[in-house]
Amino acid sequence: MSQDNSQQLRRSLKTRHLTMIALGGSIGTGLFLASGGAIAQAGPGGALLAYIAVGIMVYFLMTSLGELATYMPESGSFSTYATRFVDPAFGFALGWNFWFNWAITIASELVAATLIIKYWFPDSNSFLWSFLFLSVIFLFNFLSVKGYGESEFWFAIIKIATVIVFLVVGVLMIFGIIGGPPVGFENFNLGGNGAFHGGFFAILGIFMAAGYSFQGTELVGVAAGESENPRESVPRAIRQVFWRILFFYVLAIFVIAMLIPYTHPSLLASGVDAINTSPFTLVFERAGFAFAAAVMNAVILSSVLSAGNSGMYASTRVLWVLAKEGKAPKFLAKLNKRGVPVNALLLTSAVGMLAFLASFFGDGVVYIWLLNASGMCGFIAWLGIAISHYRFRRAFVKQGRDLKELPYRARWFPFGPLFAFALCMFVIIGQNFQAFIGDAIDWKGLIMTYIGLPLFLAVWLGYKLKHRTKLIPLEECRFNDEAPTKL
Repeated sequence: MSQDNSQQLRRSLKTRHLTMIALGGSIGTGLFLASGGAIAQAGPGGALLAYIAVGIMVYFLMTSLGELATYMPESGSFSTYATRFVDPAFGFALGWNFWFNWAITIASELVAATLIIKYWFPDSNSFLWSFLFLSVIFLFNFLSVKGYGESEFWFAIIKIATVIVFLVVGVLMIFGIIGGPPVGFENFNLGGNGAFHGGFFAILGIFMAAGYSFQGTELVGVAAGESENPRESVPRAIRQVFWRILFFYVLAIFVIAMLIPYTHPSLLASGVDAINTSPFTLVFERAGFAFAAAVMNAVILSSVLSAGNSGMYASTRVLWVLAKEGKAPKFLAKLNKRGVPVNALLLTSAVGMLAFLASFFGDGVVYIWLLNASGMCGFIAWLGIAISHYRFRRAFVKQGRDLKELPYRARWFPFGPLFAFALCMFVIIGQNFQAFIGDAIDWKGLIMTYIGLPLFLAVWLGYKLKHRTKLIPLEECRFNDEAPTKL
């Protein structure tokens, strides 16, 4: 059935846009700031082990998403795939979960941006800066999808260039070419067990941090719906995920661990101090680079704006798809003449701004609860990808289709999605294991950490009970472009 093109998104994202969205998706404060804390808490060996394990999980998740997104490029990927291959109620809950996660993330990035800008303007008004940054990322998304793609392309270039320079400088320092004599592996042997300082529970804690660091890689699945040639650009972007994780995260953590002992007090700094003493800043300063802190501050600011920019793009598209499928108010399905879901964009921006304003009231209690509620949303989305892909491939074979029809085929099926599902569940369950360590259980901490799970289950089961949806039999799963049945 032909569709009105005026009510369709524009396929304006080129291969270079999608590649940079994939490359830059997971490079941000998790690498520039949190990597130092990971080494301090679990030692260099523990940090490397945790990031490699989570990196493998993300690789399998991205290959699963790649198989789905190349065969059926959809801007509401998580919601649409779950609706077609699992249960419409599960798709409904995943879509709203993803929207909520990124809408609240916009607010958290606004908070981070105002904190970072205080480095240069300590007495300036936080609200004015947040309003300025929100206006900038709103305009990038309001102009056109190409406006988002171009802005994200250059944000990613800044981040990638910084990491490459850091790695080159770090390796030269390790071999003693600059910054002093060559260094050995003494930082891995501090105290006799420096490589795995802190034991099992410390490494488990870094699993959580690594998971948060890699969130954002799944945005390529949303962007596939507006790609000029998803069957070419999505696989290319997906193939680079593993090497990006290996190169940017693992090698960067190795360089930091070689040059800075895990006992260095600055690695556990927070707030403004964390920016001034980012492990990247410490290494550049040791190499003799003047103004290293100011330069890294600017890079971190660009990373924060990039995260907010991507969050606004992804959440707007998923909300638009929910409206198209009858799972959100119809007015949110409106597109302007440039193919931008303007009403969904306005609502998402308003929610992000309201959440930011909540950080000023009641010592930020409302904001902290919102942030904690969204904390698990990314992992829930990943679970949705693994489950949807597993059932997609089983349904594909069950209906007698040839796997050669798939433009991109995820390797190691079914191990990949099953491994990703198991490790993701492990991370979710272990989110706040510290609450159980001690004389008494920290009930308040448990509630704040796990509040996102009952919220997701309530939305899922509420829709399921209202519409009496059931698990879709494999024989009835839809693969064509025909819209799934509205419920």
